[in-house]
Amino acid sequence: MQSAYEIKKEICEIGKRIYQNGFVAANDGNISVKVGPNEFYCTPTGVSKGYMTPDMICHVDAQGKLLENCRCKPSSEFKVHLKVYEQREDVRAVVHAHPPTATAFAVAHVPLDRYNMAEASLFLGAVPTCDYGTPSTDELPNSMMPYLQDHDAFLLANHGAVTVGATLEKAYFNMETLEFYAKVTLMAKQLGGDQELSCEEIEKLLELRKKFQVPGRHPGCAKCKNLGTENCRCKHNYKPLADEKREDPNDSDFKAITVNSPISKKTEENADYIDSVTAKVLAELYK
Repeated sequence: MQSAYEIKKEICEIGKRIYQNGFVAANDGNISVKVGPNEFYCTPTGVSKGYMTPDMICHVDAQGKLLENCRCKPSSEFKVHLKVYEQREDVRAVVHAHPPTATAFAVAHVPLDRYNMAEASLFLGAVPTCDYGTPSTDELPNSMMPYLQDHDAFLLANHGAVTVGATLEKAYFNMETLEFYAKVTLMAKQLGGDQELSCEEIEKLLELRKKFQVPGRHPGCAKCKNLGTENCRCKHNYKPLADEKREDPNDSDFKAITVNSPISKKTEENADYIDSVTAKVLAELYK
């Protein structure tokens, strides 16, 4: 079970990764982890994500108020994270960054919805572009509302990207996948155009998601010509895994959490689980 210090240390490590990978510049970006119904750890405002230390990570409630003394103030864009947690019981971590290629799609208002890579199609699917919202205001989280239930990655028009996950590691990997997907799509266009997978091929990938119980949400094939009809096999009959597994919609993984153990053991176990699922899926793809 992770201690509060270990959670803060992990947030700092992910911050270094997004900074070193060029997903953020200067003091851009923010990261958070949900550890209880009304408890979160989030990155501070005005601090480079590549130079954070555990004592800078803020312990806050659902109103953004500090729950313990901290020499830093919470990120002004924590509102975005709170909206995600409010709408998605399955999400335990949120990463907001400005990965250059994906952000270029957001700035150009070019949809990142080509089902051209097996891995990106399987793990993310089409990535929506949310309407522009002024940073640090309610406009930004509200722009994500139409897409929150069906996606784990979001482009923010003229701004950047947000990815979510059952663990912080998964949320970060979704950001990596998003940027790689954007790079490949851009290069394929420069080479004369990309070739999309067929509806049947996408269906097989979604079956793999179910088979290996990949956590998170997926929109299915948004472009399917049979979408919404009885003939649609990639979206019409697809149900998010998180909804399939939760028998009681009011159920929560946080019921047994105490102050001394701020994070569910399930969160720690999910990292190994996600790694094993990813390995199995990739092995199946490359048979």
